Amino acid sequence: MKGAWLAAVCAAGIVTTTANAQQSLTVIAYGGLFQERYTKTVIEPFQKAFPEIKVNYFGLPTSGQMLGTLRAQKAAPQADVAILDITVSKAGTDENVFAPIDETSVPNVAELRPEARVPGVAGVGVTFDSFSLIYNSELVKTAPTGLKDLTSVDLKGKVAFSGMPDIIGLSAIAVMDKLEGGPGLSGRYEKGYAFMTKVAPNILTWEPQPEIYPVVISGQAATGLGWNARAQLNAKNSSGKLKVVLPSEGTIFQINTINLVNKAPNIEAAKTFINYALSAETQKRFTEDMYYAPTNSKVQVDTETASRTALTQMDKVIPVDWLAVAKMRDSLMDKWRREVVPLSR
Repeated sequence: MKGAWLAAVCAAGIVTTTANAQQSLTVIAYGGLFQERYTKTVIEPFQKAFPEIKVNYFGLPTSGQMLGTLRAQKAAPQADVAILDITVSKAGTDENVFAPIDETSVPNVAELRPEARVPGVAGVGVTFDSFSLIYNSELVKTAPTGLKDLTSVDLKGKVAFSGMPDIIGLSAIAVMDKLEGGPGLSGRYEKGYAFMTKVAPNILTWEPQPEIYPVVISGQAATGLGWNARAQLNAKNSSGKLKVVLPSEGTIFQINTINLVNKAPNIEAAKTFINYALSAETQKRFTEDMYYAPTNSKVQVDTETASRTALTQMDKVIPVDWLAVAKMRDSLMDKWRREVVPLSR
């Protein structure tokens, strides 16, 4: 794994020579659309503000792959900063892959919303997202309003979204368990799973490829669940074909954290970058470009942008202890395989 990482970073031009006086900072985070937008709104402005620090972005598809890469190089880290899901950040914290950060070393941490700082996690929240219903307006004439609409007989074979272990599936279970009066995680989301057995017969696929948004836009599926930020961006670029709806039953926050790699080769440059990424100005720019809700409490965005983010959903956000969920992930996944997946075949 370590050799593969070295080959990859060399191919990407990440390794710099000692002859280069410029500091070189490596950020490992999501690839694809996230990388494109984050580079434009955060990386490039940072390099203009700090020309002495060169930032190299290494994109990977999932948080799990990022942590696997960082584990492989733990003895001799080659990355400095990592942006990934909070549950994976917790695992990395427990394994000393990440070093703690706070306002003494990164001043802008003091401006973060309370939800962005989770005990036991070394990193802090850099984006908030929430899940939403999405649908093809040409195929679905009566707009869905909530998760219960996914059980309609009119949608047989027309629903798609990522099932467990993806947290979209788990989020839907958690929301419905709450709505149905379930005890939550302590009851292993029994009522949420019962609801999902009613959705399963309508499922076209639990693994939309390459992701849910093009599958719905193209008409392969008529409706499904997606992450709000990407859904809003895809809707904006779909000429009105893709629509996004906050489920009437509520939604769940997903938190991406920004983390300082333990014993990073460029610690001071990494702290400078993290502080910049958490600033109100930087987060406002990224929010307005990609519709992730900011974690900095001082960010103010225009009304249109706010309406497309989780900022307008705070009263409908159902709290989930993702760190507790992570401890039960295997048993919850086994329950999903036994009780839900067979009904979709």
